[in-house]
Amino acid sequence: MDTARFKLCRDKVVENVSQVIVGKSDVITLTLVAFICSGHVLLEDMPGTGKTMLLRAFAKTIGGNFSRVQFTPDLLPSDLTGIHFYNQKNSDFEFRPGPLFANMVLGDEINRATPRTQSAMLEAMGEGQITVDGVTMHLEEPFMVMATQNPIESYGTFPLPEAQLDRFMMRLSLGRISREEEKAVIARASTINIVEGLTQQLTSEDIKFLKTEYLKVTMKQDVQDYLMDIIEKTRTSPTEGVSTRGAMLLYKGAQALAACNGRDYVLPEDIKYLALPILKHRLPAINAIGFQSTINSVQVPLEEV
Repeated sequence: MDTARFKLCRDKVVENVSQVIVGKSDVITLTLVAFICSGHVLLEDMPGTGKTMLLRAFAKTIGGNFSRVQFTPDLLPSDLTGIHFYNQKNSDFEFRPGPLFANMVLGDEINRATPRTQSAMLEAMGEGQITVDGVTMHLEEPFMVMATQNPIESYGTFPLPEAQLDRFMMRLSLGRISREEEKAVIARASTINIVEGLTQQLTSEDIKFLKTEYLKVTMKQDVQDYLMDIIEKTRTSPTEGVSTRGAMLLYKGAQALAACNGRDYVLPEDIKYLALPILKHRLPAINAIGFQSTINSVQVPLEEV
């Protein structure tokens, strides 16, 4: 497989998005990994840290149809999926598609909407289709939901249901930037203007290549065992712990990350690096607190280090 092409695509995406989001190449790379795996990203942080700008910049870099939804308490499920309306001119009902009918969907402050509206996204995120009035319509590929949410302690938020959290491949956080980086950011031109000036970096052929060729990355048996050791450490009881879906996403994510780093094989470090953003939000709060120490307690295959 052409690992050099993977690395070139990664570098182009990171360089382009970094014009908007300074000092966060790791988060940009993880977002690209989720995109390659047809996964969805939940970005959680305090307001004003650049969550929305990161996802807007990433969408501009990838290309395709883009839509943005500002989630509010009065947002209805039909506002996302679309509605059938009666066209008096044609004397017939027509379907008006909602914002979910796009390649890249940005859901801003997703946890400000009610649980009923949040659940309207489950079918689209899990199955790549939407059902309205008994009619099922498939969404065009590529399809990716990138959502932001404020911490659940913030005023006016509704915690996301576990079933919806599980649909997100990764849960990421930007965090603070360095003092010097922040000085550069506050002194530059408008971030919105920078985002609007970004150009698409990946062609449709690049995207097709990324989404198919990463599956050729190999993972040795002892590395697979290392992955499963981490998964099983989270299962403290038959009803708790990471699901098989989580294990599958960690496996695929490790393949995509290895390819983006110019390798056609997975290292234990790839799995360890991805375990936190892919698995932590799938655990009950009490289990997620010490998850990093849980990862560190799993023995790494020595021959692969």
